[in-house]
Amino acid sequence: MIDEDAIQYRWETVGCKLDERGRRMFAAAEVRTAGWGGLAVVAGITGLARSTINRGEDDLGAEPLAKGQVRRAGGGRKAVSENDLELVPELKRLVEPATLGDPMRPLIWVSKSMDKLAETLTAMGHPISADTVRKELVKLGFSRQLNRKADEGAKHPDRNAQFEHINTKVVAAQAAGQPVISVDTKKKELVGNKNGSSDYRPKGDPQSERLSPTERSSCRGAASAHSVA
Repeated sequence: MIDEDAIQYRWETVGCKLDERGRRMFAAAEVRTAGWGGLAVVAGITGLARSTINRGEDDLGAEPLAKGQVRRAGGGRKAVSENDLELVPELKRLVEPATLGDPMRPLIWVSKSMDKLAETLTAMGHPISADTVRKELVKLGFSRQLNRKADEGAKHPDRNAQFEHINTKVVAAQAAGQPVISVDTKKKELVGNKNGSSDYRPKGDPQSERLSPTERSSCRGAASAHSVA
């Protein structure tokens, strides 16, 4: 006869406190000890699926895993992009027309919201959440970029030096495995010749914004444009 109370006690005392692999191996060991009918009893007590306990049986006879590892290589749920091979190409196709920056640089900005991209991909038959879109874009090296104002005036001769300096620092930080936060702030300007929206645009060609003369005449405030990526 199987002592279900003893199995319940051992599970609540030790088994349920183990990691994923430890729990299934614990359950498999209990099944071995219980003998005939043990699988159904242990599955009922632990709440583990029979297939999970059977994997634990395989683990009992397998080589030990590396320290801290609970699954063998290739185990666990696959990423959405692995199950849907067309997802990343479609995402890149949607994003690339609206990207800014040199593709050889580590910082690339995207002017489409994660929600819009997720909705578009889902409508195309690639169900995905906004958070997963963000993760996939990070893998591809993208961050967020706002529209660019049209009336920028003459270009300063040393304007590019600051961006070269920033890029050098970013590359060094990434090489050292350090996180990078990009903050971009511009001088104060009269509100009226630019709105802060973003949209789908060809690469390197952000939307230029300018209000009508009537609209501009009513804008007398000042603002400091900024973005954080």
